[in-house]
Amino acid sequence: MNKKMFLIANPKSGRAKIKNELMSVVDIFTRGGYSVTVYPTAKRGDATTVAATLDDSFETVVCCGGDGTLNEVINGLMQNKNRFKLGYIPSGTLNEWSSGLKISHVPKTAAEDILNGEVKPLDIGLFGDRYFSYTACFGAFTSASYSAPQNVKNAIGQSAYFFEGIKSLSLIKPSYLKFKVDDKTIEGNYIFGSISNSVSMGGVIKLNVSDIHLDDGLFEILLIENPDNLLEFQEIVECILHHKYNNQKIKFFKANKITVLGSRGTDWTLDGEHAVGTDKIEIKNFKRAIDFVVPKR
Repeated sequence: MNKKMFLIANPKSGRAKIKNELMSVVDIFTRGGYSVTVYPTAKRGDATTVAATLDDSFETVVCCGGDGTLNEVINGLMQNKNRFKLGYIPSGTLNEWSSGLKISHVPKTAAEDILNGEVKPLDIGLFGDRYFSYTACFGAFTSASYSAPQNVKNAIGQSAYFFEGIKSLSLIKPSYLKFKVDDKTIEGNYIFGSISNSVSMGGVIKLNVSDIHLDDGLFEILLIENPDNLLEFQEIVECILHHKYNNQKIKFFKANKITVLGSRGTDWTLDGEHAVGTDKIEIKNFKRAIDFVVPKR
């Protein structure tokens, strides 16, 4: 008897390339011994709803879409009492998390890797009542993931996020926030902040791969204070461009959970999707919460 797979596909993500590849992907899974049910999403939230209600007859769930679609699927699976293997076929523009996991952006290759890959339990974050897979961030660069025009994303791909992010530096409005971690309080005027489980945020901020472990139950937290003058501003930009964060205006640390105070009205992004802050936000890390299928090393 064939194993059962549930495939959730967003036909509009990225350049809509999955439309042309979907039958080839299904054929690969069918020849690999799966009975495949395909569910094309029609509106925002569809993927969460269907993932939350899947029964345990399915062994594997596969998401075909961008980071936003994957975020929806993960939100659904975290609400589901059953535990599934999760495969990802990236078809968005940025696909940040998948890049860090070495998942191919060629749909047929990604499908083959799901068949022949290995299960890696990964951490998942909770921002208030919404889950996220790789980042919750605010400030400069944050809006790049959802404000870069879709036609520009389609035309120049990942570079669109970089240029949109750098452009946002000229429109900085710092946020005065407090961060409670264990028994410490960190506060200040920040132009950027991220609580992440990823080597990259917004297509612009990149961290040292050797510092990042996606299954250790800890977030990497990066905070950039508002510069006092143009020279400090330029130094921060240089740090970002060269991915080196040894600057007095930049704080980097790790934590399992963090409370953010004073964030009402602040624009956040969760895995590239817009979110609005509140007066108090609890952010928690659920260690090894999702069984993700990744290519074998």
